[in-house]
Amino acid sequence: MKHQHDPSAIRPGDLDAGRRRMLQALGAASVAGLPAWSFGQTTAQVNTTKLAVTDTEVIVGQLHSATGTMAISETGSIQAEQLAIDQINAMGGVLGRKIKVIKEDGASDWPTFAEKSKKLLINDRCAAVFGCWTSASRKAVLPVFEKENGLLYYPTFYEGLEQSKNVIYTGQEATQQILYSLDWAKAEKKAKTFFLIGSDYIWPRTSMKIARKHIENFQKGKVVGEEYYPLGSTNFGSLMNKIKLQKPDCLFVAVVGGSNVAFYKALKAAGITGDKQLLVTLSVTEDEMTGVGGENFTGFYSSMKYFQTLDNENNKKFVAAFKAKYGPNAVIGDVTQAGYLGPWLWKAAVEKAKSFDVDKVVAASPGIELKTAPEGYVKVDANHHLWSKSRIAMGQPDGTFKVVSESPELIKPDPFPKGYQ
Repeated sequence: MKHQHDPSAIRPGDLDAGRRRMLQALGAASVAGLPAWSFGQTTAQVNTTKLAVTDTEVIVGQLHSATGTMAISETGSIQAEQLAIDQINAMGGVLGRKIKVIKEDGASDWPTFAEKSKKLLINDRCAAVFGCWTSASRKAVLPVFEKENGLLYYPTFYEGLEQSKNVIYTGQEATQQILYSLDWAKAEKKAKTFFLIGSDYIWPRTSMKIARKHIENFQKGKVVGEEYYPLGSTNFGSLMNKIKLQKPDCLFVAVVGGSNVAFYKALKAAGITGDKQLLVTLSVTEDEMTGVGGENFTGFYSSMKYFQTLDNENNKKFVAAFKAKYGPNAVIGDVTQAGYLGPWLWKAAVEKAKSFDVDKVVAASPGIELKTAPEGYVKVDANHHLWSKSRIAMGQPDGTFKVVSESPELIKPDPFPKGYQ
């Protein structure tokens, strides 16, 4: 290139709009490690499928529950995705184009998720959508994304047993979360009998089906109880009596959303506390702890790949940026962090593909690495899931978590594990 100017050293007021755009593109190219000429493509070249892409802008969608019983869990994802998008825009955007976000509220209602996904893909022509939390919402939108050839970045740990061309899964699948935590409970806590508890929809039921098979067939342990409660349920009195009757070594829990608050308060009221009872949950992050309260979770354990207290430089920068934007009391849970990864993985794939076209972005995604992920290093597998570590952490009285176990290596995602289907 003839010009070697540093974009940050030039005052925007000194430049015409066209020259500013060129400098922003050059800046974004250098940040991404791509040659600056790669952003010299016309919009017609980088968008051959009539997505909402102009010379200066690309539109993406956000589809989460801002209201309803799942809002306690999904608000963090909304915030983290917006933070990532703001940071990317500050760097010059994607292929020299700033990201504009259209936000839709799934309202904790699965048919609403499906309708909103149609709007984002058909009416708004979004280049990508960052969204969903529950597996029920993901299953509701999946046929829409596959029919319309949209691209969804899904941030939640889930049951696995799925692989779609149109989804990048940035949370853990079952083998990375469920099996690791059960093996930890057996090895470190000598657990042999388990009581399974979940909210009544696809993710907890499928997760517990996998857990039961692992306990009975691989660990040669015993399941002494299995109970499910409707989403939003707050009445757990009879369950407390069943737990006391069975006296399991381990409560293995997948209660989600607002129900967590009533569930953990009921445990404490019944005298079932962390100093007396081993409990491992798949669904309490720092986000849920804002409602549950540290005093109701102290001594219990959570199985996740990310906790806000992780001690690495990537995470320190992320936590500082998140609190700077959302306030000093803002908390960051596992799914919030996985939501943050979505826009960065999309940006990397788009720039690798030199196109916003979904098929080209999908083809470019396997092998994409994020060395700056707050959880540590992650990479996209050919099956559209992430290689990541698993961790177990104990709840503290102040609502934070203390990591007590971490997988020594990244765990390869295996959404279709043999012997569990």
